[in-house]
Amino acid sequence: MTDLTIALSKGRILKDTLPLLAQAGIEPVEDIFTSRKLIFETNQPGVRLLVIRTTDVPVYVQQGAADLGVSGKDVLVENGAHNLYELLDLQIAKCRLAVAGKSADCMAQNRPKVATKYVNIARRWFAEKGQQVDIIKLYGSMELAPLVGLADVIVDLVDTGNTLRANGLQPLEDIMDISSRLVVNQAAMKMKHEQIGALVKQLAAAVEAA
Repeated sequence: MTDLTIALSKGRILKDTLPLLAQAGIEPVEDIFTSRKLIFETNQPGVRLLVIRTTDVPVYVQQGAADLGVSGKDVLVENGAHNLYELLDLQIAKCRLAVAGKSADCMAQNRPKVATKYVNIARRWFAEKGQQVDIIKLYGSMELAPLVGLADVIVDLVDTGNTLRANGLQPLEDIMDISSRLVVNQAAMKMKHEQIGALVKQLAAAVEAA
């Protein structure tokens, strides 16, 4: 059997992906959450898992270091999914990408400041609306930016909205719904079509059952 390498995103996506893989008959032979390893063998000979940062998953798949990957739609849209096929919406780690601020008035002023790590998505979103903004790139703790005057609004992932409310913010505009997707690089799809096709079929059944 041809070797198959699957890149998985750390964190919430990993927790949601492992049960789907298990239903497709693929399970790591040791506990991913207690091990410090980054490469895991599985109960399926020739199938291994890589556990890496969410933003790196598309890069590993694009460059052929992994055949398949599980990545949030936000990462794929932000970084550009070049040379990747999106095979399946896994319907996990669901949330939405939104503009948030203290009130709708935050967007009324001339050239508001927007804090986000989703620079490309934010730039496109406001450009399509014909609104000029100044974008400030941050890597975390977005909710802090409007509280200390660094930005007027933020563009970030929203799940329950509890973190926004706790910091006196509210969603103002939804940009897109987010879930995790199974992606494959074009070369792997050609060379390992049969094996990948069988896995996609099993995963699709697991998603349907969930």
